[in-house]
Amino acid sequence: MRKLPTTKKENFYFGMMMCVGMVIMMTTYNLITNGLIGRISLVAVLMQFVLGFMIAFMLELFVVGPAVKKIVFSLTRNNSNKIIMIVAMAFFMVIGMVTFMSMYGLASFYYANGLGGESVLGSYFSIFIKNFVFALPLQLLIVGPTVRFLFGKLKASRMNESFTTV
Repeated sequence: MRKLPTTKKENFYFGMMMCVGMVIMMTTYNLITNGLIGRISLVAVLMQFVLGFMIAFMLELFVVGPAVKKIVFSLTRNNSNKIIMIVAMAFFMVIGMVTFMSMYGLASFYYANGLGGESVLGSYFSIFIKNFVFALPLQLLIVGPTVRFLFGKLKASRMNESFTTV
């Protein structure tokens, strides 16, 4: 049973599942680290999630995802080890997504609070480091394996359905 997407449609659903998991966890992490749990309404939290998901999914589909696939496939071209490919894909996806989503985080933080006298560049790197340190293990140890497992189960159940309807 293959646990990775093999078609464009499967890639779309796999990316959506990955984005949902990462955005839920990263939004929660950022709300906690910024002391916003209990200070902002549930509607504001949901809006943060929806906006974050939309931005992350578009980045994954059109910017980061395609660039990372080119990088990883060029680096692992002569290596058939799926574990190396999965770890490389996760590592470069986290770097790309954290780079862009930290810009979104900085803009959100600035809109809500201003920068409080800090430089834009310093604030960005602070956000980037905090997000990267959390996102990489989250992707490698929790969200990535969970999504691959669930995707594999969904893919297997779809295959079973198509065999029984033939």
